[in-house]
Amino acid sequence: MIRNLTGDIRAFTSNVFLVDGETTALVDTGANFDMVPTVREVTDSLDAVYLTHTHPDHIGNVDAVREAFDVQTWGYDTGNLAVDRRIDDGERVQIGDDVFEAVHTPGHKDDHLCFFSRGSGVCFAGDLVFANGGFGRTDLPEGDRGALVESIDRLREVVGGDLTELHTGHGPSVATRPSEDLELAARAARTR
Repeated sequence: MIRNLTGDIRAFTSNVFLVDGETTALVDTGANFDMVPTVREVTDSLDAVYLTHTHPDHIGNVDAVREAFDVQTWGYDTGNLAVDRRIDDGERVQIGDDVFEAVHTPGHKDDHLCFFSRGSGVCFAGDLVFANGGFGRTDLPEGDRGALVESIDRLREVVGGDLTELHTGHGPSVATRPSEDLELAARAARTR
């Protein structure tokens, strides 16, 4: 089961997804609110935290979550203090009941990862793409529009026709025709 724990939060934060099953994990930790009691309303333990990237709005609660749940964080850049263990491009990790492939998708930030499960069709897209054809900002440090377009194309290639759910770093998730939103983002990133 996938739950967005930030639905009622009124702060500048990323979405935070709790995924339970064989392993219980968070995808991103959000920022600017106390995440620990929010997680504890649903579970007493976490097996891992997976970071899509290390912008402050996605990792602000990392230290509190690590301490409260004695859990390690996984991400692309172990040079960042928020990342305990590295996930390489193409590496597979267990999130909930599914195995997800980590897809390195720079452009919004150099350490950006998406996580895609071919078995379930679920993708955690971080800030690469959003609902209705939105895409990640490239005006921040490490932002690069050309790299972002290449990363969106790469994600489209990886998911193929298997995408059933798109969980994004901000805004609503997409469970109805998510491939269309991904295609819209690919076109919009080329023209805006």
